[in-house]
Amino acid sequence: MSEPRLKDAFAAPDTKRRYVRRLFATIADRYDLITRLLSWGGDQRWKRRLTELVPFRAGDRVLDLACGTGDLAFAAAARGARVIGLDITPRMLVLARAKTAGAQVTWIVGDMGALPIASASCQAITTGYGLRNVPDLTAAIDEIVRVLAPGGVVGSLDFDRPESPIVRAIYLRYLTIVGGVLGWVLHRDPDTYRYIPASIRRYPGAPGVAEMMRRAGLVDVRHVPLLAGFMALHVGRKPTPLRTD
Repeated sequence: MSEPRLKDAFAAPDTKRRYVRRLFATIADRYDLITRLLSWGGDQRWKRRLTELVPFRAGDRVLDLACGTGDLAFAAAARGARVIGLDITPRMLVLARAKTAGAQVTWIVGDMGALPIASASCQAITTGYGLRNVPDLTAAIDEIVRVLAPGGVVGSLDFDRPESPIVRAIYLRYLTIVGGVLGWVLHRDPDTYRYIPASIRRYPGAPGVAEMMRRAGLVDVRHVPLLAGFMALHVGRKPTPLRTD
C-alpha cells in the first residue's frame, strides 16, 4: 500500500494516522529545531506555562501524550512525578531517551486513540501539539478522560485557528509559505511542514476543542490564548464522583 500524500492525508482517520506516522518519523531529528522556529521561540515558555496550569503532587502518575522528544515529560519528572511519555513515532522516543539525563520517565510507543494505559490511573495528562494530529479527536479526548483519575487534570498546548476569516487566511498563508521553504531546505519536500496549516484548517479551534472536552465529561474547562490567539492552552478536570454515604 502506497503512503498517502498531503492532499489525501485527511480523507479518512486511517489515512491521517498513516500520514502522521510517516511524517513524524521523517522530521523527528529536526523536530526540536522546527518547533522553536515555528513558535517564534515561544515554545519552551508556553510549555512551562502549561505545566504550571496542571497541578499534581510529587509521586503522582503523569502521562505525556505525543511526547515528542520529551520536553513536557521532563518538566513533570523534575517536579517529582512518575512520568510516562507516549508517542506514536519510535524515533521520537529514541531521541527522548538520549536526553533523559537521569529523569525518571518511562517511554512507550502508543496511539492516543487507543491508550495502553489502565483506566483512572493518571493524576495528570499533558500533550504538546498532540490533539490536532490525532485521526479521531473525539476518540482521543474520550481516551484521555478514561485514563484520568477522578479529580485529575489534562492540559494541552497547540496551534489555534483564528476566528477572523481574514486573520486566519493570512496566518495559514504565512505558515504554508514558511513551511514549504523549510520543508524544501530540510527534506527536499515542501509538503513536509505544509501539513501544519493543512491540519489547522481542519481543526475546530480553541472554542471547539473546549466544547468537545466538556461533552466528554470534563469540567472547569478553559482555554488560554497565546501569541495573540495563534496558539492556545486548554485545561480541564475530570470530576470527582459525589459520595452517597
